[in-house]
Amino acid sequence: MAQPDCKKIFFENLSGAGKAIAVLTSGGDAQGMNAAVRAVVRMGIYVGAKVYFIREGYQGMVDGGDNIKEASWESVSSMLQVGGTVIGSARCKEFRTHEGRLKAAHNLVQRGITNLCVIGGDGSLTGANLFREEWSGLLGELVEQGLIDSDASQKYSALHIVGMVGSIDNDFCGTDMTIGTDSALHRIIEVVDAIMTTAQSHQRTFVLEVMGRHCGYLALVSALACGADWVLIPEMPPEDGWEKKMCQKLSANRAGMKRLNIIIVAEGAIDRNNKPITTDYVKNLVVKCLGFDTRVTILGHVQRGGTPSAFDRILASRMGVEAVLALLETTANTPACVVSLCGNQSVRLPLMECVQMTQEVQKAMDEKKFEDAVKLRGRSFENNLKTYKLLAHRKPESELPSSNFNVAVLNVGAPAAGMNAAVRSAVRVGISEGHKMFAVNDGFEGFYKGQIKEIKWADVGGWTGQGGSLLGTKRTLPAKHVDKIAEQMRKHNINALLIIGGFEAVECLLQLYDARATYEEFCIPMCMLPATISNNVPGTDLSIGADTALNAIVETCDRIKQSASGTKRRVFIIETMGGYCGYLASVGGLAAGADAAYIYEEPFDIRDLQANVEHLTEKMKTSIQRGLVLRNENSNENYTTDFIYQLYTEEGKGVFDCRKNVLGHMQQGGAPSPFDRNFGTKISAKAMQWISKKLVETFRQGRVFANTEDSCCLLGMRRRALVFQPVVQLKEETDFVHRIPQEQWWLKLRPLMKILAKYKTSYDVSDSGQLEHVVRNRSKESDASAAM
Repeated sequence: MAQPDCKKIFFENLSGAGKAIAVLTSGGDAQGMNAAVRAVVRMGIYVGAKVYFIREGYQGMVDGGDNIKEASWESVSSMLQVGGTVIGSARCKEFRTHEGRLKAAHNLVQRGITNLCVIGGDGSLTGANLFREEWSGLLGELVEQGLIDSDASQKYSALHIVGMVGSIDNDFCGTDMTIGTDSALHRIIEVVDAIMTTAQSHQRTFVLEVMGRHCGYLALVSALACGADWVLIPEMPPEDGWEKKMCQKLSANRAGMKRLNIIIVAEGAIDRNNKPITTDYVKNLVVKCLGFDTRVTILGHVQRGGTPSAFDRILASRMGVEAVLALLETTANTPACVVSLCGNQSVRLPLMECVQMTQEVQKAMDEKKFEDAVKLRGRSFENNLKTYKLLAHRKPESELPSSNFNVAVLNVGAPAAGMNAAVRSAVRVGISEGHKMFAVNDGFEGFYKGQIKEIKWADVGGWTGQGGSLLGTKRTLPAKHVDKIAEQMRKHNINALLIIGGFEAVECLLQLYDARATYEEFCIPMCMLPATISNNVPGTDLSIGADTALNAIVETCDRIKQSASGTKRRVFIIETMGGYCGYLASVGGLAAGADAAYIYEEPFDIRDLQANVEHLTEKMKTSIQRGLVLRNENSNENYTTDFIYQLYTEEGKGVFDCRKNVLGHMQQGGAPSPFDRNFGTKISAKAMQWISKKLVETFRQGRVFANTEDSCCLLGMRRRALVFQPVVQLKEETDFVHRIPQEQWWLKLRPLMKILAKYKTSYDVSDSGQLEHVVRNRSKESDASAAM
């Protein structure tokens, strides 16, 4: 398949020939570790290095023998979708001793290993750094003991360490997300969604304990994702007297016709005196004070189990490749680094700077400096906490500011999971800001027909976990009905608009901007949030709904591949949605371990198809039993899914047979993923705050008047930040014929998918992370925070 031009090609710049890389997983397991191991092994082999597994973590390094084995390409097949870590993980007391590390050094030198990729938590990474610092001294001792000669000591004089953080708690400072966190959130939300149905039936209160001994991230984000009534976390213990306030809130919610209450407790939750708050204590409190039927559910190790989410597979694959790059670029003076995620970008940070900041969080909690602890966790954590408080705790009417502004919110285009979470957030933040919120049903079609009504705080209760669009959404554009829409805006005195939708929403906003010249009713602040499974909106790297669709694709591909287990060799041709945008096919292919993904953005011809068939045939003969090929629905008008299926069937005769599957609208349905719930919630809250600011700025002589470009914006995620961009300025970077941005960041991931599928291809390393330094409130710290 044709390749985009790349600035650097591995074999010319970063050869791994003669190098040996070892990969190990240590400490607690986390979903996605296998994807990281797979990426390290295949990328290492791709650049010409020898790659070794170290089984059972540091214990295997100390014990040596069969625990340290050379890895082959085939040895990491079929592990992408497996949870936990297939190479094993163990806590090793012996490695904490000097004698244990001496044995480990001897075992590595015997195999010529001087590059270590460690996947684990802060304890595992701290141990790796100590090992690196002692390395030269350990080699000296081995020479003295006659276990190695001086030539070996000189040849292997430097040990290079690169870390990847695998931890479901997301408790490591310096990265927005650790490997396993998103999957753990999936497990929690699956349980909470299931519990909510039975709780509603019996009008029960449920107290749920989630993991997080020292970090409340899982509790906080799951509370945001399910709209929990109360959350207890170690970083910000509740104020004294919280028991009374919590019971008052639960009682008020029941009085407001809510049939259930959800309280989420982190296992490390404490009060202001550092005294543990247990689930039983909370349950007994609710029963005693309110008499509610209350049950406790402790999720426990369910959160660690199961298959990794699409996000974790992609994150781990990107980090694994970046780790190999970092090892190839290290010198004797390069400090041990950790590969991190900042917004949507990979970065490298000095390992010990991250470890020290992580330890500072615990120190702040021990010293009861809870505000400092929240700040040290990073701006992402801080924003999550602020957003939760804003949405969960309604101020009394008397305390609300009175703005006298009316704000309308509507959905446009095809439904996308997460839209309802965004609407809920907008309504509640708007009410908190003192605005009167109006809901428009059925997009602009409903707007011109007058389907507009005020929406209250309680009206959006329980919306976060609902799929589709509860407001209703249509693809109707406003241009033909602009006069009637202006009339409805006058009638309801609408002072600002929040539009949540896909590519059609961009077109709608541009038409309303043009209508300002004729109708002053549109001279108001207008903001758009990208929400489409296709992820084809200009001005943003990610859209609400795309993550849910990716998970649907990946789960289906896993099941389809499993259906062929035990049968003869088989290739599956899968068609995905996306219009002309190849995001779902490409990124879904990376997450599902596809052998090829055909998209419109990367033209292909019959020679490319033939080359792919031959490549897959060769792999089928030697190693794999199942192949996976994805095709975007509009990738080519002639090379249809049927054509590709028939071609593979004919050319694969005698080697493999074929099956095809068109995924269709199942990609658009289902409950939103934790990522989409939180992305929708957080960017919607930010958009409403922007609207409030613009309303104040543009209010003159008793009315709102906004006609500048920067008062009609799209809020999108660009690399490391959430950015408000005037839609007029986005016209130049948009292909309106094919409804896609002219530049798309994820195209740089396509060579990665091909490398991991054993293709010889070029890989652009111009975007690879450079070593940076941890700055307080910076990387975990970016507004984007991977939208989590």
